[in-house]
Amino acid sequence: MQPSFSNDCLPKADPPVAGKSRLIGAAIFSLGVSAVITQLVLMREMLAAFSGNELVLGIILGNWMLLTGLGAWLGRATNKLRDPVAAIFFALLLLAFIPLAQIVALRELRDVVFIRGSLVGITGTIAASFALLAPYCLISGVLLTLACRVFVERGGPDGIGHVYFADSAGSIAGGVLFSFALVRWLDHFASLCVPAVLMLAAAGVLAFYFRRRILHGIFVVAAIAFVVLISFFHFDAISTNRQFAGQDVVFRGNSPYGRLVVTEDSGQLNFIENGVPMFSTRNEAHVEETIHYAMAQRPGAKNVLLISGGVSGTAREILKYPVARVTYVELDPLIVEAGKKFLPESIDDPRIRVVMNDGRLFVKQTAEKFDVVIVDVPDPSTSQINRFYTSEFFGEVKNVLTKNGVLSFALGQYASYVSRQLAQVLASAHATLRENFRHELIIPGGRIYFLASDGDLTSDIATRIEKSGVTTKWVRRSYLGAMLAPDRIADLSRAAQQPAPVNRDFSPVLYFYHLVYWTSQFRTRLAIPAVLLAIALVFYIVRLRSAPFAIFASGFAASALEVVLLLGFQILCGSLYRQLGVIVTMFMLGLAAGALFSNRGKSMDDRLRLAKLAIAIAAFSAVLPFALHGLQHVGSLIAIKSAVSFLTLVLGIFVGMEFPLASRIEHDSATASRLYAADFIGGFLGALLPGALIIPIFGVGAACGLVAFLNVLAGLIVLKSR
Repeated sequence: MQPSFSNDCLPKADPPVAGKSRLIGAAIFSLGVSAVITQLVLMREMLAAFSGNELVLGIILGNWMLLTGLGAWLGRATNKLRDPVAAIFFALLLLAFIPLAQIVALRELRDVVFIRGSLVGITGTIAASFALLAPYCLISGVLLTLACRVFVERGGPDGIGHVYFADSAGSIAGGVLFSFALVRWLDHFASLCVPAVLMLAAAGVLAFYFRRRILHGIFVVAAIAFVVLISFFHFDAISTNRQFAGQDVVFRGNSPYGRLVVTEDSGQLNFIENGVPMFSTRNEAHVEETIHYAMAQRPGAKNVLLISGGVSGTAREILKYPVARVTYVELDPLIVEAGKKFLPESIDDPRIRVVMNDGRLFVKQTAEKFDVVIVDVPDPSTSQINRFYTSEFFGEVKNVLTKNGVLSFALGQYASYVSRQLAQVLASAHATLRENFRHELIIPGGRIYFLASDGDLTSDIATRIEKSGVTTKWVRRSYLGAMLAPDRIADLSRAAQQPAPVNRDFSPVLYFYHLVYWTSQFRTRLAIPAVLLAIALVFYIVRLRSAPFAIFASGFAASALEVVLLLGFQILCGSLYRQLGVIVTMFMLGLAAGALFSNRGKSMDDRLRLAKLAIAIAAFSAVLPFALHGLQHVGSLIAIKSAVSFLTLVLGIFVGMEFPLASRIEHDSATASRLYAADFIGGFLGALLPGALIIPIFGVGAACGLVAFLNVLAGLIVLKSR
């Protein structure tokens, strides 16, 4: 049975085709804006809900692309629709409201589907994110294919390229708007209201331009409902209070670095960022362990560097020693702002200097020398945090330490047993430290603390503290006697002494070992679904024709090389967060420019041009690792940022040029759905495999090599098809 709409929805006189195409193009531009903002907001929300790391991020991005590709493939059924304009209208209305409903569902159902306070494993993350993203992604994929049908009616196969350009241009606008405006001033619900208004406006213009009486009424009802919702319901406040039932939410805010919530429970303040507890005001044992294990090694230290965590009380704890200055470096200004509001005594001392900067970038740029450097960051669950555990970073720290200065950091937790996965983590950290420091001490406290120095280190911490006259509540002789029992220290030493690779910036193996350690805490049942998915993907890829295979390879390259470029930027320039909008925007700008150039620059042999572009992407991928390594020797941050932005732009241009060419080669009734599906499925694999597996295990060079191989193969297949 063919889908259809009421005859009342059909126009009495069809408007000019040119005007029709322009309006559909504007609708797809709105979709591009909405898709980017929705994706960024939902990623931040789901990273918080699922205690996210980059494996979780890869799963979320992978599901997004897989579902959008599936929607584009299903969109071929829209060829049977009698009135595509009405279908586009309803799709726009749905996509205006669905993102708001998705956040409500995520916050409300997270503790219903999963145990409150528990970590969500890989299986649960895959299933939950798939179900949550499906409505938006499937409809947006269908809408892309449907819009291509309208454009093809006007301009033939070139119309698909115009849709691709409109979507890319909208993505640019959405990325810039979110990164430089919305994320700074609005909460997540308010941010999603901006694209919702845009989608509603596009739907309303379509209804009135094509004179659909029923659609007029539906639009008016939808618009009134939207105004009522945002005027009378503060969804962010309501849902946050329900998320933390039993506690008083005293602060909530968003910054470019994440969502911060502060709750109060029986006088205890809890700081929670992106859903992960940072610290509580009554966790004095953690504060004392973080500081005194390191400071007891050099109780006469005068200049101390503290990277992160100072608001929790660690900065104030250092002042128990006769230090002249504590330099506390914090990345997110919102944490310091909340700390000054609720815990002013934690950093309110003239000896504490607060520096708002990326910790690693500060170490790289400073000319100061420190007697003790304490790195109080989480475990290396992401490549962003892994930068503080690499051989290159330890070398940079050594450059800012005084002679025989001490470095301290914590990694993992020890509960009288070292699992095989935890042993891998400890052994890699040990091997990495030994490459830079002569002496190392591992302390099995609440967390596993590593101390490193070229000078002597002692495990007799209690005596040092007592001689210094420092008063402590937890880190005392009785506590240390239990924690530093010989059998506990021997157990950790045996694990750390195992052979293991060194953790490096462009080969972040410790990040991979930590992912393995993290996943070992869950029961996963992925073998059968993973095999079935792999078989389906292989069957799909083998059946691709030459042009769609080239688009699949370029989609893989776009996702994989973006991961490489973002990783390189983090390593070379410090925190990625403030520059993420620039990098993503440069890529989308390249996509739009490439698509525009291909739409206008026609030739008699599109297959030859497509093959050359595939080879160009392969060459770009092969050269990229050498370019990033070369940039490590460039002293100017401006030059490095400009170079990475330029490389991202070039990648986007190459990828963007392919889609219009492939649409002209593959022109038939299913071209749009076939190409969009290939693009998104390639992006799905490119987002999941390199970041979670290939780069951590084999390094950046291996990931770029795989991209180069796929695109050379695509170029040869296209050439053969001539």
